This record gives sequence, C-alpha cells and structure tokens, in this order.
Amino acid sequence: MMRYLFLAASLLFLSIGDGLAQNNTFKQELSVGASFGMNFSSISFAPKVNQKMKQGYQGGVTLRWITENHLGLQAELNYAQQGWEEEFEEQPEYQYSRTINYVELPFLTHIYFGGNRFKFFFNLGPKIGYALSESTVSNLNGAEPNRNNMQHDMPIEKKFDWGLCGGPGLELSTGIGHFLLEGRYYYALGDIYGSQKKDPFARSASQTIGVKFTYLFPIWR
Repeated sequence: MMRYLFLAASLLFLSIGDGLAQNNTFKQELSVGASFGMNFSSISFAPKVNQKMKQGYQGGVTLRWITENHLGLQAELNYAQQGWEEEFEEQPEYQYSRTINYVELPFLTHIYFGGNRFKFFFNLGPKIGYALSESTVSNLNGAEPNRNNMQHDMPIEKKFDWGLCGGPGLELSTGIGHFLLEGRYYYALGDIYGSQKKDPFARSASQTIGVKFTYLFPIWR
C-alpha cells in the first residue's frame, strides 16, 4: 500500500513541477467534446423514505475554455437519469423505483494542476436541469410496506431542478485530444414536490454521485 501511495505522490510532484516549468509557454485553449458515465442517485425525503442508491446513466457535450494558467471555464449540455429506489429490508420481495430523465446545464469553474501530459483537476459550480419524463418500476401489488407511501402515486410537481455540483478528476493530453476521468457529486437546492405545510413532504431534493469519461478536442489555441 505504501508503495502505491509513494508512486502516486511522486507522479503528483513531477506533474506539478512540469506544470510550473511550463508557465512561460501558457496558451489559452478552447476545446469541445463528449462525455458518458454512470449516476447513483437518491432523493432526500422528509419524512424519511428508506432507499438505496439508484443506478442511471448520463451523457452529453462539453465545451471548455482554458482562460489562464491553472484556471478555466466549462459548460455542458447533458442528458441524465436520476431518481430513487426504495429499500424494503423486511420485505425484500417488494420493489419500487422511479427514474427521472433530465436535460441539464452545468456551468463550472475548472481548476487544474500538472504538466503538459498529465493533470489533476477539480470542477465546481451550479447546475440547472429540467425533467423531460419519468417512469416507475413497481411490484407492490397494492401493498404499502413503508411508513410513507404517498410518493408512489405522486408525479413530479416541480420539473425545474437546480443545485451545486463538483468533483475531482484526472486528465491525459495526447496528440489527438484530451481524455478525462472525473467523479462528481450533485446536491440539489430545489425539491421535486411542493414543500408547504399542506404538502406531504417538507423536503424532496436529489443527491447524485457519478463518474464519467470525457473526450475533448482542441478547436482553438
């Protein structure tokens, strides 16, 4: 284990040193590309609904502008699956999950360190989305196994979604473009249902953990 940690630390220091040595040759760069990955999502319900992470997929197009050394801006247009899958510990024969399909627009600050070939980066910024459709998988057969079951028959009330997202990643630059592997966490600031006193839930916001692969091709330097 220590050997792998030492190797990772060595690569980090070498890439940072290489990046510092390249400060005088910095050039702005505009890149465009595509991404694809997986999401694991849930809904923060209040009152609580027992859940496990629901798997979904995401993909879209990415535009990145490196404006100065170690800093850039990134915008994306994605299609993403979110939602929730309920967990029935005492009655495993039951199943209920809801898939919500979103089109989303993250606007991110891109911070990076490293050399010309290998980079470590962190993206952070707001994201807005709109629910295009939803679908349900259920075999409850009329049963109500949870303390809270009203969500089973409630379609989404608020299709507009917004919140904050960010995460770390690794980038490999080659003669044919940039290859990025990134982890990302999303915390919604809005709810999918109404949250007034008359409503069943005081909170119903999405949380998503994802990993994706992105390919970017420079179109201007």
